[in-house]
Amino acid sequence: MKLIEISNMLGGRLNSGHDIEIDGACGVNDVRSGQITYLTDRRLTDTLINSKASAVLVRHESPDIGIPQVVVPSPTIAFSTLLKMFYTKPYEALGVMSGAYVSEGVELGSDITIYGGAYICGGAVIGDKTTVYPGVFIGENSVIGSDCIIYPNVTIQHGTAIGSRVVIHPGAVIGSDGFGYEMDGGRHFKIPQVGIVIIEDDVEIGANATIDRAATGATVIGAGTKIDNLVQIAHNVKIGKNSLIIAQTGVAGSSTLGDYVVLAGQVGVSDHVVIETGVKVGAQSGVMDNLKAGSYMGSPSMPHLQHKRSYILFTKLPELNDRVNKLEKQMAQISKDTKT
Repeated sequence: MKLIEISNMLGGRLNSGHDIEIDGACGVNDVRSGQITYLTDRRLTDTLINSKASAVLVRHESPDIGIPQVVVPSPTIAFSTLLKMFYTKPYEALGVMSGAYVSEGVELGSDITIYGGAYICGGAVIGDKTTVYPGVFIGENSVIGSDCIIYPNVTIQHGTAIGSRVVIHPGAVIGSDGFGYEMDGGRHFKIPQVGIVIIEDDVEIGANATIDRAATGATVIGAGTKIDNLVQIAHNVKIGKNSLIIAQTGVAGSSTLGDYVVLAGQVGVSDHVVIETGVKVGAQSGVMDNLKAGSYMGSPSMPHLQHKRSYILFTKLPELNDRVNKLEKQMAQISKDTKT
């Protein structure tokens, strides 16, 4: 594909090399001749100059770069578009394949693919152009929208409602029982978990993530939210739209997260906490109380600037301890000298 064709497709501005043939896209560290790469970090300019890239996507044209440049508003988004164009196979519907079990009463959309080894229970609904890979279990009366991808060994328990364009990666479990117990007579009495899980449109759920069904009502994941691998979402949690929940994070029961919330890796959120829209929580933080819009770090979490100041003081504690010990010895000597 000629470079000028790529530029026009992306709505970019090309400074030279209109007729160069481009046969792929690759990151700046591994790019070869004939491929286009992208640059968002100026610290990688030397790496780009010394690479074999035939062209580069940039936000601003630079005279230091000696190869053709396609100027676009977002090089990362443009690069993602090219990755999809060069390397993603067009969808091909394969129907219900041999070895798949589809119960009576299942409603299947058009142009679907159900691989062998999938098990779909009665009353389930599968939307158009949705792919269900081997080893997937879809429980009774679950609904899955259109253009979804359910990767191998995903478990979707009964009554789960999933929107369109949802991607669920291998090993994820949606709709497992919430962790609800009450002590009675010295034993843990299980509280029935009779609610459901609702996954709205354009959500992506990482490998081995777990989202528990509500005790009553629904656990809800809002449209556009992305959940990383090994994340635990407990019963009755409500997560807003376009939030990012990063790996190994755990959100305890009945907590509510607004839109555009970011929880970095290994964040722990206590139960019944309200996190407002736009909050960002740093890695390994512990959220014990409600958070208003802003950035937070630490355990228990505190505003980012306050945490930085506290951390600086924390690193000085050994020095301060030595000074206090020294002062105490001096005071003790003064007291002794005074008495004598």
